[in-house]
Amino acid sequence: MLPVLLAVLLSQAAPEAPSRQHGVPIGKGKTLPTVRLSAPSGGWTVDRMMLVEGTLSDTTIDPVVVSINGDRYLMRTNNGRFSRKFPAASGKNVVTVMATNQAGTARTQATSYAQVPSVPLKAILTSDTDGVYTDLHIYEPTDKSESGSTLDVKTMAHVYWANTASPSGGTFFLNEQGGDFDQPAYGPYLYVHRAPPKGVYLIATNYWPSGDKAHTVATLNLVLFEGTPHEIRRMVRIPLATPGTTRVLAWVNILGDGQAETYVPSQDPKPQGSGWPTNLDAALKAIQANGDSGGEGDY
Repeated sequence: MLPVLLAVLLSQAAPEAPSRQHGVPIGKGKTLPTVRLSAPSGGWTVDRMMLVEGTLSDTTIDPVVVSINGDRYLMRTNNGRFSRKFPAASGKNVVTVMATNQAGTARTQATSYAQVPSVPLKAILTSDTDGVYTDLHIYEPTDKSESGSTLDVKTMAHVYWANTASPSGGTFFLNEQGGDFDQPAYGPYLYVHRAPPKGVYLIATNYWPSGDKAHTVATLNLVLFEGTPHEIRRMVRIPLATPGTTRVLAWVNILGDGQAETYVPSQDPKPQGSGWPTNLDAALKAIQANGDSGGEGDY
């Protein structure tokens, strides 16, 4: 009798909750996809922005993974097509597009050479989940933000989705997904500064998921003085789970004369050099109290 009763109880159990997305989704096709790049077409260019455009044989693949000189992007597709402009690096630009479905991953590659000035500061932020915002927030130095060995974040310039105008000349690109407005998805958010003034910069992300998304992984690709002997590259991957959570991804200290230092709190010991503010912990608490990042801080 007990086995029969147990079977009845199990049959009346609540239905299993739908699974949540984990990681970058793949296409439904069972034949290895074909990826074709129509741009870049190779050769030389003098344009600061480089078009990456192409088509997929499997229209269910969304997004594609794009690598430009090792910097990772996720790009939305639309009926098997993808298109977006990215800041070109000075010199060689190796563009690789990867598309994955049930049969595996296909890739194609193109190389373009850009005769443009080097970009001293570039930040690229993506997430691995559709339907979420992992907003990019940049705090720029101002004439009042640093006094002696201390940093006053309340006087830093805050550049983000609702205030994309950089007082010092940086360029902030929203994560366009087929339009000229900000949409939830994979990104990328882009921030480029072609003449960053000396001082300390803060790069952070703020997480706003939709109801059926449990978490995501934010990926920052940070490049300083790209294409020069002083080039610095850092990749930061941080899981985000709590709505409204703000996480500091990296600090950047532009020293001038093609020199800079980085501090990634999740990877590096706290900097002790004389060029760094001594109150970084207090500065983070000030951002949290000020609420500038659109949510409660979790550093």
